Amino acid sequence: MTPRKPRAPAPSHPASTLGVRLRHARLVAGFTLLELAQRAECSESLISKIERGSATPSLAMLHRLAVALNTNIAALTTEGSPNAGPILRQGERPVIRSGGLGLERLVLPQRGGLLQANIHIIDPGEASDGQIEHTGEEMGYVLEGTVELQLGHERFILQPGDAFTFSSQVPHGYRNAGEVVARILWVNSPATF
Repeated sequence: MTPRKPRAPAPSHPASTLGVRLRHARLVAGFTLLELAQRAECSESLISKIERGSATPSLAMLHRLAVALNTNIAALTTEGSPNAGPILRQGERPVIRSGGLGLERLVLPQRGGLLQANIHIIDPGEASDGQIEHTGEEMGYVLEGTVELQLGHERFILQPGDAFTFSSQVPHGYRNAGEVVARILWVNSPATF
């Protein structure tokens, strides 16, 4: 059998697709723009811009919107039904980008699925938008680059080959502390992103 050639990651979902999904989720939940803005602690105008496809939220803001809508980022960003098979080939996995941060999906979201795995892609100098906390557990493995992991008030510098695990209820965030793109294999349960 001839090995498959690696392909570039699949393109990110356009902002307009996210906007349509966000608006649909908001209307299904019965929220006005103001109600969702208050729950997600942002402005009505930001939500309106996201829904129109003229703004792209940070991953942290997308997480706050998903929590406010009692869903997860995957439900707001995944198109179509998940691949029925167990294999996701390199270059065929969806990538969600927000500025200098990205998530390459290793497990496509499924209704009722408990496991989520992504490769977090962090450009030099980029960081998560503050710390988040939620229900669950997380583990990660640094594939490339130098990453600073913040767990509450503690900070850890991680290099390729370093692994971590923590309760998702601990406020957590990260930043690329190096000069090259960092990649982290990140697994959490239940699905949050």
